[in-house]
This record gives sequence, C-alpha cells and structure tokens, in this order.
Amino acid sequence: MFKDLFSLAGRVALVTGGSRGIGRMIAAGFLSQGAAKVYITARKAAACEATAQELTAEYAGQCIALPIDISTMAGIEMLAAEIKKREPKLDILVNNAGAAWGADFDEFPESGWDKVMTLNLKTPFFLTKALAPSLRAAATPEKPAKVINIASIDGIFVNPLETYSYAASKSGLIHLTRRMAVRLIKDHIVVSAIAPGPFKSDMNKAARDNEGEVSTRVPAGRIGTDEDMAGAAIYLASRAGDYVVGTTIAVDGGIVYANPGIKGDGWD
Repeated sequence: MFKDLFSLAGRVALVTGGSRGIGRMIAAGFLSQGAAKVYITARKAAACEATAQELTAEYAGQCIALPIDISTMAGIEMLAAEIKKREPKLDILVNNAGAAWGADFDEFPESGWDKVMTLNLKTPFFLTKALAPSLRAAATPEKPAKVINIASIDGIFVNPLETYSYAASKSGLIHLTRRMAVRLIKDHIVVSAIAPGPFKSDMNKAARDNEGEVSTRVPAGRIGTDEDMAGAAIYLASRAGDYVVGTTIAVDGGIVYANPGIKGDGWD
C-alpha cells in the first residue's frame, strides 16, 4: 500500500528560478527521488547551464536548462512553447522564481512595486495558465499533476523589514494558490504552496551570511537545510501529497506557528 509513496519515478518537472537557492534545492530533491527530467529556468544562461550539468552528473535523471526571462508575457509564452515542444506532458510545475525589494515607506519606488508584483504574483498565474494543457495531459484521478507555488512566511506574518511589495505579493500568492486549486482540481491538477522561512540563498542574504544570528530567532534553533526544502517539495509533488489541495505549508522552523511572540523590533 505504501510502496513508492514519495517516489517521483518517471515524472517530468519544471522548476522556475531553479539555478540556485530554493529552486536548486527542489530540483535536486526531485531528481533524488527518481524524476526522469527536471527543467530549470533562470535569467542568467551560464548559471542555469552550470546547475543543470552539475545535477545531471549527480543523479540518474536529467536536469535541463532553459535560460528564459519569465518576467514578461513573451518570456512566459516562450517557456511554455519550449516545454510543449520537448514534452507531451508535464507532471509537476514549481513556481519558484521571485524577487524582493526593500525600501523605507516614504521612499518606496514604483519600480520596486511593479518588478516584485509581476514576477512573484503575475508570472505564477500566467505561466500555470500557459502550461495548463501540458499539466492536463499528465493528470489523471489516480495520478494528479501538481503545481507548487513558492510563497514565503512574509505572506503569513509581518516581517519587521520594509519589504512592502514582497509581503503583498507572497500573501497574494497564498490566496491565489487557493483560488487556482478550486478551479484546477476539477482537471485533476493539485495546486499547493510552500512558505519558506530562512534558507541560505541570494535572496535571503541574512540567513546565508549571518547564520548564527538568524538561527537565534528561529524556534528550531537553526536555519533551513537543502533537505528541509526538498523534503516538503517531494511530499507535495509525490503520491504522498495527492490529497493536499490548496494548502500552504510553512517550512520555517516554527517562526510562524511555534513562536512565543515578537518583541522589540525583530524576532526574539
């Protein structure tokens, strides 16, 4: 009954923003559980290609670089067309590509609003829409296709940092996950989300460069590891997560739901 519960054998996945950070963790996790092909996107071709080569060398499956900027509708359509040209179906889509912007309230620029809202909220919706035919082709009642949106705990609670568009976009993505789940479950496509806490990445430089300090603010006493992020994504992508519909899972060491409270101007 429980054989291969977390297996991704033979499945084809696409992870946006997959060349580094959380996207790379997820791509590696999928390959570790037998995914046949994991496509990764990134704006920078060299980094995307390098990651694809490294992961292909490490695992039995194939990691394939598609260096495309998906912050525009043209880029979204280009990526969807490339997947459709290469694959008859797509089992898993991970909407991970994102951006952040921090600035004082009185100085916050329109460019910082539009860039973040576009990539973090608009792109996941329209990319999922563009790839819906490929996801539907893979989906069956017994083996649904999966869409996993990467949100943030900043969309659940208020971070002391002044990242207005980032917080709004991630909160919006959490609710968008629920709205998309309502529609797409009818097509046997399961939509869910992960809200990461502190993980080492270029976006979370505090966790990357000041691990000891950040760890003191996490109830679990440490920042997230590659295995923590990969494990959550594997769970949602595999048979184990087939009945988890519209949910956002906080993978944060307890910051949101096991924290005694916020004191002063930060996490204590």
